Amino acid sequence: MLQKIKNVLRIRNSTIREMLAEALGTFILMVFGLSSVAQVVLGKGSSGAHLNAAITITQCILGNISGKTLVAYIIGQFLGSFMAAATVFAMYYDAIYEYTNGSLTVSGPTATAMIFSTYPAPNVSLQGAFFTEFTATVMLILGILVIHDEKNNAAIKGAQPMLTGMLVLGIGLGMGLNTGYAINPSRDLPPRIFTAIAGWGTDVFTADHSWWWIPVTAPILGSLAGILIYKLFIDFHNHPAHETENEKEQAGMETSKL
Repeated sequence: MLQKIKNVLRIRNSTIREMLAEALGTFILMVFGLSSVAQVVLGKGSSGAHLNAAITITQCILGNISGKTLVAYIIGQFLGSFMAAATVFAMYYDAIYEYTNGSLTVSGPTATAMIFSTYPAPNVSLQGAFFTEFTATVMLILGILVIHDEKNNAAIKGAQPMLTGMLVLGIGLGMGLNTGYAINPSRDLPPRIFTAIAGWGTDVFTADHSWWWIPVTAPILGSLAGILIYKLFIDFHNHPAHETENEKEQAGMETSKL
């Protein structure tokens, strides 16, 4: 009888975990999907979200946002990322402890720290990892600029969030092997801090030759390099908007004369 009760409770716990996992997955999907549409509609096509400290720092260096906005954005990003890590840890707490037998480790056969933050593949050097993160972020920024550049035939407003998501997915599929493609300090550092507090300890910072600083610095430098490349190859050659309108008007007048 006792064994039957245990089996029923085990089934119920499993069902509850599956329900919570589905709830969280659908929640994330719907928040991203609905909020992107709402932002496009209510913001009249404009978007102020960065969600990436590398982009925020780059925008501040370029003078597009103030220092106060920089601090507010990064605090918001880090807080949201930290809370996301805490939420996932709470939801999978039982499964994590069963899988690890209560020993939370960064490396080894039952390592689980990589659930929350990125770690390089065993055969990748620090130099190779840095170059991977740098290059992946360059591609991210170039893609974002192409999608959003109004002076260069940007994608339609409603499609921009979807195209950006496809861009990130493509980077992950093509460049994710070496490092897990952090490409965002806000995605990597706050969860790493959480894991250090939650039981994994300082190994999350010292593992893999103190790898942790690479997904923080490489995306920032890659973001700056990406913007520089775009400006040199495309943006500096674009005509100002008012010149483009004048050219269209002149072309229209010439056509009408014909």
